[in-house]
Amino acid sequence: MARITISLSEDTHRAVKEAAARQGKTIGKIIEESLAFYGIKSSARAVELVARAREYAGLSEHEALQLATEETDAERQR
Repeated sequence: MARITISLSEDTHRAVKEAAARQGKTIGKIIEESLAFYGIKSSARAVELVARAREYAGLSEHEALQLATEETDAERQR
């Protein structure tokens, strides 16, 4: 797993640390989940998702991309 160093304000660091403790997770896991919530993923992962959607649903490239976009938006709203 890759490591990264980020700078946060004291208030933000405290909030993330408290959220992690409440949820029984690491700070890294909270940050990773937050990035996923905002749809942050590699291009390769996005292409893979579209390919899987096309394969399972028999969709055209345009239809699969539209479905993937709709599902990503729905996930973000959770």
